[in-house]
Amino acid sequence: MREPGAPTLDQLTVFLTIVEEGGFAAAARRLNRANSVISYAIANLEAQLGLALFDRDAAKSPVLTEAGKAMLARARVIAGDVAALRAQAKGLLQGLEAEVHLVLDVMLPSARVVDALRAFQAAFPTVTLRLHVEGLGAVTQMVLDRRATLGIAGPLDVVHGGDELDYIAVGATLLIPVAAPDHPLAKGPNAPGAGRDHTQLVLTDRSHLTEGRDFAVASAHTWRLADLGAKHILLKEGLGWGNMPEPMVREDLEAGRLVRLDMAEMNGAHYTLHAVHRSDTPPGPATAFLIERFKGQTD
Repeated sequence: MREPGAPTLDQLTVFLTIVEEGGFAAAARRLNRANSVISYAIANLEAQLGLALFDRDAAKSPVLTEAGKAMLARARVIAGDVAALRAQAKGLLQGLEAEVHLVLDVMLPSARVVDALRAFQAAFPTVTLRLHVEGLGAVTQMVLDRRATLGIAGPLDVVHGGDELDYIAVGATLLIPVAAPDHPLAKGPNAPGAGRDHTQLVLTDRSHLTEGRDFAVASAHTWRLADLGAKHILLKEGLGWGNMPEPMVREDLEAGRLVRLDMAEMNGAHYTLHAVHRSDTPPGPATAFLIERFKGQTD
């Protein structure tokens, strides 16, 4: 038994067009070719594969054989891959990035993330996205180290990259102190300094930029956590108090799983956010789109 030959893309295009249009003549009209050219292309395709793709005697219109049905699914995949390849090549010719490495501050509300990435996917379907989530200085560190094209980073008074980075304001997230409803601080209002007597859950910075620095720490007794999700869980279990992004705990507050604390020294603060990229690497079209999307969310 001989091995099947290699069909051409044109043969597969003719095959798919016949199926979509429902006949050889209709396919010829759509492709602006003679009927004989269409028939010849299919005959050659069947010869290459060693399979009959259409049962021409079954009806006036050609009907796919079982082999034809099996080949149809594969032909569609190949045609789709080729179309995607051509679209990506066109984008590259126009200066579009092949991929974007995006690092987001963990404090950025998930609704904003989903909004930006859904729009990005629709606008740039050929661009590969690599997403990282970090906290505090680790976002800026990744951009400085060229491990990320774009970052959505925390307050500028927390981290900065000097002249190496460009910053664009993209709004802020409200941070509020919370605890489980049975926590002593939940009874409030609390006297100044009351937070010092209770364990505060604090997010740890994993970068060298802000290593050893504390942010919004009011207690002498702290638990350090590298993951905001873990902090969220421990807060609901009553193992301490701490500051959290209000959008992240909104449902917990409404359901009574957490309580917003009334504390004199910290009763809520805006965690400012900036899009950051290296000054020596101007944003390409896809990166610039993300910057504008995050910026537009604050309008």
